[in-house]
Amino acid sequence: MQKDQKVFLGTLAVIMVAICGFTAMKVLYSDDQTATGPLLPVQEKPQGETTQTQVEPAKEKVYVNVFFIGQDENNYEVYKAVKREYDETVDGAKIKFAIDSLVMGPKPEEKIKGVYSEIPSGTRVISITERPEGVIINLSSAFEAGGGTDSIYKRIYQLIKTAKRNTDKPVYLYIEGRRADVIGGEGIMLNQPLNENSLDG
Repeated sequence: MQKDQKVFLGTLAVIMVAICGFTAMKVLYSDDQTATGPLLPVQEKPQGETTQTQVEPAKEKVYVNVFFIGQDENNYEVYKAVKREYDETVDGAKIKFAIDSLVMGPKPEEKIKGVYSEIPSGTRVISITERPEGVIINLSSAFEAGGGTDSIYKRIYQLIKTAKRNTDKPVYLYIEGRRADVIGGEGIMLNQPLNENSLDG
């Protein structure tokens, strides 16, 4: 082999090695050169796993019944149950929410439908205490003031019907912290715990 051929082949070999080295370096570092942000590991999902968005089931509405007074189809006065939407997380115990609603009276849209309350507007709920042995409803003295015997009978039945519809426990009425075994200026006897026969004497 002539000397010129040896030089040519040597030079060619050096060029080939340089080209191979350059190509290898380009492949190895091409990701770093084209990246626009930090390189982060990509988490692979196990085969067969799908992403699901959990949908919260719609919360079922709960209602309490509050009793006011209205008229039936024959224009006779009757006790009418009015539904009020109840949320335990907002309103507390069902019996408390029902009695609070009763004392506040019918809403304007309920009055339009012909219901009213005999419970005096100045009545306040002082406290409602729920115990394993029963529920104590403590009202202000305005509850028994004015209106005459007929009005007092009606307001007590409103209270009894509302309370008994919203708790299975015995219910006792207190006025200003004292058990109301006699109520009103006429001295109406009230048998306790409250029930449909509490005013029968």
